[in-house]
Order: sequence, then structure tokens, then C-alpha cells
Amino acid sequence: MTFQELLPTSHVSEATRAALTQRLAETSQAAAYEPQFFAPATYRLLVAVAARLLPQPERPVPIPLAPAVDQRLATGKSDGWRYDALPPDREAYRLGLGGVEQIAQALFKADFEQLTSSQQDKVIEAVASGTPPGEVWQTLSASRFFEEVLAELTIIYYAHPWAQDEIGYTGYADLPAWTKIGLNEKEAREM
Repeated sequence: MTFQELLPTSHVSEATRAALTQRLAETSQAAAYEPQFFAPATYRLLVAVAARLLPQPERPVPIPLAPAVDQRLATGKSDGWRYDALPPDREAYRLGLGGVEQIAQALFKADFEQLTSSQQDKVIEAVASGTPPGEVWQTLSASRFFEEVLAELTIIYYAHPWAQDEIGYTGYADLPAWTKIGLNEKEAREM
């Protein structure tokens, strides 16, 4: 079953239905989103970085990733842990995104958003390598920052119903209990 077929059924609890419906609503409102934490230019940079890390060329409307990061940072929420090599999330994101711009300037003498896709990938690869150019990276662990951003964007992506449909995930169908838990057993809602 697809998400659209499964969502209105009795297999999905009201709380789960409300959360997933909210994620769909946020998708339709993403284009009008105004950043609450990041400055507009930094927010656009985050959007561009997210588009390279989790490209969605086949989607007419991409799953919005940057708004969720911005909202989380604006409200001061956290997942309860961080790498000891990184400062608190708000500072890490500000410094790290500034560092992304420093790499773009060092390698290509242009802002990240102005680069070709291939050049943007080289900038991101430099962050992931752990030894990119730029003064920010003298005090901020580039590889840990890369891991943190990639992990957060991936979590946001796969929390969305469209991404869950892509991988055949139906675990949000949380009512009634799962009874088919043996090897190669599937519930009817998983077919």
C-alpha cells in the first residue's frame, strides 16, 4: 500500500496521522518559508547544500529539508547529543556554513550558490575530507560538521511520507500491533 492509501485507514493512529499530515502541509508551504534562525543568505546556502547532499531532481516539489533545520535551531531544540569536537548546534551551523563559503571562494573564487553542481560537489567533498581550505576549519572539525549535517538532513528526509513510500516503509501504520514478525512474513498493509 502507498502512503496515500494507508494514511486514512485504521492502521494509523491519530497522533501519527497528524504528524505525517503536518509534514505534507509543510511541503506545500516550503516555497514561502521565511527563515527564523539563519540570515536569508545563509539560509539559501543551507538550501543549496541540502540540494547537493540529498538531490531530488525527480520531484516536482522537493521534500523541504532546510526549513526543519532552521526551525529546530530557532527554537533551540536538539537531539540531545553532539560531537565533543563541535560547538553547540547553532554555532556549529553558522561557522560550518560560513566555512562552506570560504571553501567555495578558495577553490573557485565564487559563492557556493553560483557554482556548477560539479563544483558544489567538490566543495562538499572538501568538507567531508576533513581538511578543507579556510580559516573556519582551523577551529571547527570539518568531517564532524559534515557528518552532523548529513545525518540531520537524512533524518528529516526519511521522516517524510514521500521518502518512506520510496523505500516501501509502512512502519507508521502503528495500529493494530504487528503480528507478522518472522522471516519473510509481511502484514497485508505491507503488500
